[in-house]
Order: sequence, then structure tokens, then C-alpha cells
Amino acid sequence: MATEQYYGTGRRKAAIARVFLKPGEGKIVVNGKEFQQYFRGILRAVHALQAFRETGTQGRFDAYITVSGGGPTGQADAIKLGLSRALLKVNPDYRAQLKPRGLLTRDPREVESKKYGLKKARRAPQFSKR
Repeated sequence: MATEQYYGTGRRKAAIARVFLKPGEGKIVVNGKEFQQYFRGILRAVHALQAFRETGTQGRFDAYITVSGGGPTGQADAIKLGLSRALLKVNPDYRAQLKPRGLLTRDPREVESKKYGLKKARRAPQFSKR
């Protein structure tokens, strides 16, 4: 007897999150750690679980998440998108709650590459008159 499982991929900046949802009691594991332990003290990480609140599915699914690359903010936003996409596979009717809040939109902003002769992507060296 195979248990049903739903999958969603989320990306943001350099972070990639793979989200697996299984019916359960609401346990969320990120890279083998409890969600609160992984995002210790980062308020923005709470927004990663916004999709559960919007669809009213908090506590109905166990989430097993592997996330790599980027920093805490990018990883939290990647989880948010992956979770939303996985919930769509659970029930396509959730689209009406997720889409207006921008939870199904991939944020396309990436870091611009550094140019030669400049200090950063656009920051020129400081001008010295003498």
C-alpha cells in the first residue's frame, strides 16, 4: 500500500527547494532538521508556511523539504513557492486562494554578474581628482 505523496519545486535567487507533502499531523522537516531549528530566529521564514494558512491545510500534511544554495531569505522564499506548487497538486481548487496572494509566482530577480574594471556589477571605482 503506497501512501500518496505530492511534490513541488521552488526556486528563488540561488536557492532550490524540493517539497514533498504527505498526509499527516503537520510535521515539517527541512534538511533533516525541525523547521524551527533550521530557520532559528529568522522571522521571514514564517512566511514560507503562508500557503498552509491561506488554504486552511495547516496540520493536515507532513512536509519533507530539501533545500540547497543561497541564503536564509532565498531558501525561505524557495520553500514558499515549492509548498504552494505541491498544494496545487493536492487540490487544483487551491489556486483561487494562492494566485491572488502571489504565492505561485517565481521571483525572477537574480544577482547581476560583476563587470571587469568595476568594483561590483555597476559600482565604479572611486574617482580621485589628484
